[in-house]
Amino acid sequence: MKRPLPSTIIALGFTSLFTDIGTEMIFPLLPAFLATLGAGPAFLGILEGAADATASLLKLYSGARADRRPKKKPFVVFGYALASLVRPLAGLATLPWHVFLIRITDRIGKGLRSSPRDLMLASAAPPGEAGRAFGFHNAMDHAGALIGPLIATALVASGLELRAVFFWAFVPGVLAVVAVILAKEPPSAVSAAPASEAAPALAAALPGALRRYLFVVALFSLGNSSDAFLLIRAQELGVSISTLPLLWAALSAVKMVSAWVGGSLSDRVPRSRLIGLGWGVYALSYVLLAEATQAWQVWALFLLYGTYYGLSEPVEKALIKDLAPEAARGRAYGIYNFLAGIMALAAGLLTGAIWQKLGAQTALITGAAIALFAALLLMVWVRPPASAAATGR
Repeated sequence: MKRPLPSTIIALGFTSLFTDIGTEMIFPLLPAFLATLGAGPAFLGILEGAADATASLLKLYSGARADRRPKKKPFVVFGYALASLVRPLAGLATLPWHVFLIRITDRIGKGLRSSPRDLMLASAAPPGEAGRAFGFHNAMDHAGALIGPLIATALVASGLELRAVFFWAFVPGVLAVVAVILAKEPPSAVSAAPASEAAPALAAALPGALRRYLFVVALFSLGNSSDAFLLIRAQELGVSISTLPLLWAALSAVKMVSAWVGGSLSDRVPRSRLIGLGWGVYALSYVLLAEATQAWQVWALFLLYGTYYGLSEPVEKALIKDLAPEAARGRAYGIYNFLAGIMALAAGLLTGAIWQKLGAQTALITGAAIALFAALLLMVWVRPPASAAATGR
């Protein structure tokens, strides 16, 4: 029987759970709310593009700064507190630019916390259990993504206005802040060197295997467009708007379970192979969705697609720990998060353009081809350290 995970990982898991509950109580309702304020799809596109870009740049910055600071936790606490406390203020918005400022501030919090939090998780993970640690964290994250929309749906069904639902998101936000405050700084995450002495390590070149891995992740991310496109495809194949929330909930449930299983599995098998398998599942799901003709096929393929997350999402972060020197690990997580965010924005533009000009099938098959090429490149080009390859660490 496996020993319990360290309290730091448990606390950060619950922080992510409560944060995602609050986020997903609001985010799915934002388009409808913005429409009541007179803003259309164009404004929403600008809003989300600016939000994603802001978060990505700050993830790069905060990862580098975390390597030069003895304590990582202040970044994490401030980032979660800022986002959790500002998010419900959307209920006070009376103009579209009010929502814009709130959303950008929310993403500033996400950008400041993400890379230092990943560094804390990597440092707190017991030897040989980094995959399990990240798998638990991602599972809690997806659990929040499952619970949040269900709570929002229940509140709206009870007769509450959208503004009132936004205010209720303050409750899980407070719980998230309490949970992150309770998280202990891992001893191994505390640098004994002052910032001035840590700077040379920050400037040093990252290992070749890590640089190749980050390049391949960026390539895959170019084909990894928003799941919103899959919802559009689901509607094209006959899934009704009223059942889309149930389809999304089913996807979140599969993500939650597979993240826990996949993360733990990666501690026993080579991580690069597991990531490659996950990216292969992604490619297969996209091809089959391109060729699907009936609504029931969408349900089956969404469940298959959800397993891609468990085979890759937590495992990708665990592999960063394997490949990055400890003195530059925060920077490595910062670059990883930055590339994933920026390339996701590029992927959305690419997929949207192909979808509009050549149709859904071409767009989905293009994404599948990029993912499959990245998976093959990962298998032959990225070699983890001998000790990690032998044990999964």
